[in-house]
Amino acid sequence: MNIDFTKMTALELAKKIQSGEIKVRQAVDAVYESIDKFDSTYNCYISTCKEKAYKKADEVQARIDSGNIVSALAGVPVSVKDNICTKGIKTTAASKMLENFNPIYNATVVDRMENADMIIVGKLNLDEFAMGNTTETSIFGATNNPWDTSRVPGGSSGGSAVSVAVGEAVISLGSDTGGSISQPCSFCGVTGLKPTYGSVSRHGLIACASSLDQIGPIAKDVVDCAALFEIISGKDVKDGTSMETPKFDYSKILDGDAKGKKIGIPSELLGENIDPQIKEAIQNTAKEFEKLGATVEEFSLPIVKYSVPAYYVIASAEASSNLSRYDGVKFGYSTPNATDLQDLYIKSRSEGFGMEVKRRLLLGNLVLSKDYYESYYEKALQTKRLVQQDLLKALEKYDMLLAPVAPTTAYKKDEALSSPLDMYMGSFCTVMVNLAGLPAVSVPCGFDNNNLPIGMQLIGKPFDETSIMQVAHIFQKTTDFIKTPELIQGVAK
Repeated sequence: MNIDFTKMTALELAKKIQSGEIKVRQAVDAVYESIDKFDSTYNCYISTCKEKAYKKADEVQARIDSGNIVSALAGVPVSVKDNICTKGIKTTAASKMLENFNPIYNATVVDRMENADMIIVGKLNLDEFAMGNTTETSIFGATNNPWDTSRVPGGSSGGSAVSVAVGEAVISLGSDTGGSISQPCSFCGVTGLKPTYGSVSRHGLIACASSLDQIGPIAKDVVDCAALFEIISGKDVKDGTSMETPKFDYSKILDGDAKGKKIGIPSELLGENIDPQIKEAIQNTAKEFEKLGATVEEFSLPIVKYSVPAYYVIASAEASSNLSRYDGVKFGYSTPNATDLQDLYIKSRSEGFGMEVKRRLLLGNLVLSKDYYESYYEKALQTKRLVQQDLLKALEKYDMLLAPVAPTTAYKKDEALSSPLDMYMGSFCTVMVNLAGLPAVSVPCGFDNNNLPIGMQLIGKPFDETSIMQVAHIFQKTTDFIKTPELIQGVAK
């Protein structure tokens, strides 16, 4: 059976599987056929796990045949970012340091998806240790943008976003530290949810910056994201930062609307550093919300301009601490050329980490040092608190905030890597969300003159994913920005 995954959502597929119209194996077959056709062009996958996937598919099919359907996404193939641990499947974080790491346990989100009878088909490319926003720093090569293979897909969850955009996955799981779900969704024309910090367990996520990292879904539309979020969210005793919250119900987003909602747009996020075409797309989105019955207005949020420096100080400091465990002794890459213990440490880390990771580790160690701790790290933490306070204050006045996801559409390969400061400023619109621990949903809202997707984000109150997804869902129902790129088969670029 020829299944067109470029047009079918995960919930549409699930209904066909659960009604008996499609067998689980057929769905898995179709995903792997798509990978075989297109992955040499787009380079989404680091590894696949066919034997395990087909074994799981047969088990799920038997349960469905017996009438035991355990979730709305039962039988649906899912791809997973390769910094999320999967038992028996290599988890590399796209780094030489972990290129042969085979976890002995699953991340909690993986267990929850498998308990919901979803089928994991493979692990996806990313920026090394999730440090970057282009998916170019992977030791397995860059992932290519589905709309223009000479451009980047964004990052660090670029493999996740592209796998959904080109039909190499029905739905996917990424992680977000400073926009790593939202930005690739914007660059690739798909939908993603960065959940509230603490709403999804981080157990089994290879840490980048522990106070900022959050796992979330990437899909074709908001409803699919909500259905996967229902499965992976909730308190986990293995993660002390996860929170006890009311059970999320994805079906509630189908009933909401934008009538009476008050939406604020931070004027600083429509300033001179935002591409005029993106500014126009956001303004058109605001007009669409007004047609749907919402009130939209601009307001000033001056603290935004301090978000990027505060974020990179904190994220680099936490990364330098988290990655200190990779010393060539306990696990991971160990140099064969060491002459003594100190040489082992130095050469293993020098050879095992890529340039962007080294840059951030050096910065992190600097700001945590005795001479600079108060001047940089402590001030960054104070700024983080001010960002959180000002955003929460704004959300007392507004039901949610509307903003661009990125200042530009997808840039050409090597542009950002050749200018790290410009790459860091590409996170200007998203890092405040992570600093404040708020939820944000990223949704396509237009195209620029080069036919590259533009994304908008709705930022919500803590643990109020329902409201922002209700409004985003109405927007997607009344607009036509979910498009499929013209795919390139079997020609690597």
